[in-house]
Amino acid sequence: MENLKNIQPLDEFNWEAYESGEAVSDVSKEQQLNAYDGTLNKVSEREVVDGTVISLNKREVVVNIGYKSDGIIPMSEFRYNPDLKVGDTVEVYIENQEDKKGQLVLSHRKARASRAWDRINAALDNQEVIKGFIKCRTKGGMIVDVFGIEAFLPGSQIDVKPIRDYDVFVGKTMEFKVVKINQEFKNVVVSHKALIEAELEAQKKEIIGKLEKGQVLEGTVKNITSYGVFVDLGGVDGLIHITDLSWGRVSDPHEVVELDQKINVVILDFDDEKKRIALGLKQLTPHPWDALDQNLKVGDHVKGKVVVMADYGAFVEIAPGVEGLIHVSEMSWSQHLRSAQDFMKVGDEVEAVVLTLDRDERKMSLGIKQLKADPWENIEEKYPVGSKHTATVRNFTNFGVFVEIEEGVDGLIHISDLSWTKKVKHPSEFTQIGASIEVMVLEIDKENRRLSLGHKQLEENPWDVFETLFSVGSVHDGQIIEVLDKGDVVALPYGVEGFATPKHLVKQDGSQAQLNEKLPFKVIEFNKDAKRIIVSHSRTYEDAAREERAEQRKQQKRASGSKKEEKPMIQNQAASTTLGDIDALAALKAQMEAGNNK
Repeated sequence: MENLKNIQPLDEFNWEAYESGEAVSDVSKEQQLNAYDGTLNKVSEREVVDGTVISLNKREVVVNIGYKSDGIIPMSEFRYNPDLKVGDTVEVYIENQEDKKGQLVLSHRKARASRAWDRINAALDNQEVIKGFIKCRTKGGMIVDVFGIEAFLPGSQIDVKPIRDYDVFVGKTMEFKVVKINQEFKNVVVSHKALIEAELEAQKKEIIGKLEKGQVLEGTVKNITSYGVFVDLGGVDGLIHITDLSWGRVSDPHEVVELDQKINVVILDFDDEKKRIALGLKQLTPHPWDALDQNLKVGDHVKGKVVVMADYGAFVEIAPGVEGLIHVSEMSWSQHLRSAQDFMKVGDEVEAVVLTLDRDERKMSLGIKQLKADPWENIEEKYPVGSKHTATVRNFTNFGVFVEIEEGVDGLIHISDLSWTKKVKHPSEFTQIGASIEVMVLEIDKENRRLSLGHKQLEENPWDVFETLFSVGSVHDGQIIEVLDKGDVVALPYGVEGFATPKHLVKQDGSQAQLNEKLPFKVIEFNKDAKRIIVSHSRTYEDAAREERAEQRKQQKRASGSKKEEKPMIQNQAASTTLGDIDALAALKAQMEAGNNK
């Protein structure tokens, strides 16, 4: 209060005028207003000016442009610039110097838009790096707010590596380069990849200059294809072929690596310009063959999984990167040609026996038939000569039937050993593939692993009986069932077949016997060993006529004999016949018999 007492009122202040509202100084109010306005910037509506951010919050930004009032701009207009802070200079568009509330109305978005086209063209000409706000996704890329203009960012121009999730970029502010402008349609294309490539190109030159074969580098899995994996080595890409991912077989690279995974790789090779770099992953680990059990030897049993199938065999992986081949011939003791797929398939777990082992060549052959005893070891005991068995028909040839008694034990039934009576031209007339057939062991060929078998031997030889039934001279009814060049086949009783030559097929009226004709036939030859019966129809009537003539001659002889007894003189004369007469009679007799045979 003591300080207040020391304050003295102005002597020249006109208190009465102040109370009455009159001017209290020599300077008029108008002059004072003009003086005040002189301290402010002169602004016009629809004009773009620079302002200073004096405060901001989540909803709005207060900007001072040197006018008597500050302007408020929505924070949404600054989404492209998340780093905005107090003190930053921003361009604003004056929409209204004073609204109903006396507030200065500004717009940052319109200010940017009014200058945007010029700035966009300048950025393209000067290769300028600009900032943009990614607003949303669109077909093939993104929409970016650049200077208030909506520009297109193709998906391929976002990054140097393929983009799997575009949505993560929405709402981000990034740096771009303008790469294309369509002046007619006011279309703008921007790229972020161009900025990265410029940086990577410098890195790439530095990396490529230092590349050496055998060098180990760290890289990032950039892309995975069916044939291999692309790895980013820090600006330069290399390819790990699928065969260099693992010592074991790989059907899908995803089994070994995943996207964005950091891995160590070794440089295997590159071209002269070092544009194509071959990388290896499996080479960073010892070869599995080097780690294979040193005690493993031929004859040992191993277990593994079938990884590859072929017609000729199966590859079995007994350890990662260590494979052995089971040839189809080592899958079964059977000698029939079969495909390996008949025995196993990819993914099967199998046990096998080591047949060969070459550690230098890193090759191994395996077998599974060796897990079973060789059926030919004691073949004489199991299938002795004369023993009877049931077999399965496996194959035909013109000369016989191949059958299998059990897996690995094969035999041949010769076509002549199929039937005692039927003349089989081809085995398919007698049986069929896959059918069962009874057999008897006739002979054992252990060296060639083949049995000689018979089927007809299971029955008694009917030719022993036929020998009495079809004796030479006996006559039987027959039917011509087949006509051949040298004669006809004749079906006789009891399923027996005979053969007649053309001259024995002439009927009594002189005509030739025809196919399917039924006639009597006389047996003129019987060969038991060759199982051959020769018959004749002609002889049935020719022999009868010959016998009749012979009988007549006998009767005439008897009659002439009685006459000779009565006249001994004539008999004596006949007895004195000369040798020349006897030769003439013999020739005449031979001539007559030849005529009869005809």
